Amino acid sequence: MPGAPQGRLAIFPGSFDPLTNGHVDIILRSAHLFERIIVAVLVNAEKNPLFSADERVAIIREVFKEYPNIEVDTFDGLLVEYARRRRASALIRGLRAVSDFEYEFQMALMNRHLEPTLETVFMMPAEQYTYLSSRLIKEVFSLGGEVRGLVPSTVEQWMRRKHSAVGA
Repeated sequence: MPGAPQGRLAIFPGSFDPLTNGHVDIILRSAHLFERIIVAVLVNAEKNPLFSADERVAIIREVFKEYPNIEVDTFDGLLVEYARRRRASALIRGLRAVSDFEYEFQMALMNRHLEPTLETVFMMPAEQYTYLSSRLIKEVFSLGGEVRGLVPSTVEQWMRRKHSAVGA
């Protein structure tokens, strides 16, 4: 983007409802490629999330509190507009399987059309996380399944508190 500051800033956007170890893996590896990472939590009134946007931000900040180059923020609307405002040079997108590729490829091309200087970097999570999705984590947890090792312990604690509050 014209006039972008020195220092590579990348945005990793998503709903992160909840944050999984697959997300954590990609965020940490991205933090080695870029000087700064913004984990951008999508605020979408159309969805019925487990956690509010403020709760998701608090959870992610807690998970990455030891990493000064990882920031957490929220956005709504067009991602490229948010990227322009933040003066980012790249978007990070995770690819778990071939099924993710077609959608992500279309989005990357549209984003490039809207902002030619904004690059999209595709990253695959570590092999043990390729099957994880927030939707699957929520489903397993709601049915009483074990999510330890699939989400950070902070996320699991928040999920248990939320479940206890709903069940009370």
